[in-house]
Amino acid sequence: MNPPSATPRMPQSPALAGERVAFTGTLASMTHREAQARVVECGGAASEHVSRQTTLLVIGEEGWPLEPDGQPSVKLRHVERLNADGLDIRIVRESEWLGFVGLDARREELHRRCTPAMLSRMLDVSVHQIRRWERMGLIKAVAHVCRLPYFDFQEAAGARRLAELVDAGVPVREIQASLARLESVIGIGSRPLAQLDILAADRHLLYRDPRGRLKTSRGQRLFDFAGPPPAESQPGETVPLKSEDRAPRPEFSATDWFEEGRRLADQGDLPAAVEAFRMSLMEEHDAPEVQFQLAEALYRQGQVRAALERYHVAAELDRNYLEAWTQIGCLLAELGDLSGAVDAFDIALDIHPDFPDAHLHKAESLHQAGRTADAIPHWQKYLDYDQSGPWAEAARQRLKEAGAS
Repeated sequence: MNPPSATPRMPQSPALAGERVAFTGTLASMTHREAQARVVECGGAASEHVSRQTTLLVIGEEGWPLEPDGQPSVKLRHVERLNADGLDIRIVRESEWLGFVGLDARREELHRRCTPAMLSRMLDVSVHQIRRWERMGLIKAVAHVCRLPYFDFQEAAGARRLAELVDAGVPVREIQASLARLESVIGIGSRPLAQLDILAADRHLLYRDPRGRLKTSRGQRLFDFAGPPPAESQPGETVPLKSEDRAPRPEFSATDWFEEGRRLADQGDLPAAVEAFRMSLMEEHDAPEVQFQLAEALYRQGQVRAALERYHVAAELDRNYLEAWTQIGCLLAELGDLSGAVDAFDIALDIHPDFPDAHLHKAESLHQAGRTADAIPHWQKYLDYDQSGPWAEAARQRLKEAGAS
């Protein structure tokens, strides 16, 4: 006979029982529809809009919840007004909410490490723009493996949103004020303000090209006025350059030409960028990074075979140049040499077995070559590094089609 049981255990209440939840901003871990379904699974009610019945507002962490005019999101401002009227609607970050609903593993995705190519797909910006952000200091690599940088997804997503607003002409002061409000509500830290300062400074950065012409960082040419400023000049008027600024610039070094090439490539002046990179190589021909950037510029001009040759030179100068090997594989696949492409990806994986891009591209090349069974483990391996980006969805679809999902 069994002993009498102790006090009966009460069934545990669902995590969100009695809660009415709304979401604002872009979620990094899932879509809004998936998040709303999770709310219902956890005993709560999901709402598209904020009302007096709302009890919880979740702020997505893919970028910042800022409207096109730089103001905090409409839902966040609505909640702030309701709370000022005496309600007590909680405001939490997406990462906190994931803990509430038992999805702690998803929290890691918010700070997942991404290669430039992965970020390009996830954020819908070009790879060369990602590289420019790194050079500006807008984003910082959290790790490097054989010249390959890895970035924090959340930092890059936030940078993209701020860059969009600055490029759209939203006054920096407006964005600063909105970030300060977000800091007071959810504690976003000081990094977004530092990123905004970098973007603001970039808009006013001046430099001289190889011909001595004064330009902005975005390529706009400025007039170089001589002579002293007029006595009646007012604050904000153009100030003439000092005489020492008008002195002839010394001969460009290899590094100077390389930096000029990168600036020109950023501005989209690819023919001039190619020439600048070639000038750099005339001074220092065994520089793998210059060869790689020359290849990038050539490829963006549609010169696939010329670019392929330069990627090969970069890899010859530095056999562990991961991105060079990956680009070699991608271009060979583009040219129809699938066997050569797989060989290039194999070299990249020999150097760095956990290289997500190489696994995905190798899988696609194997699939296109009719070797889908061999591609399956590489699609599966890619999903170890990325669970929610566009490439992850493509890998899942391939696995499903192969009957291996």
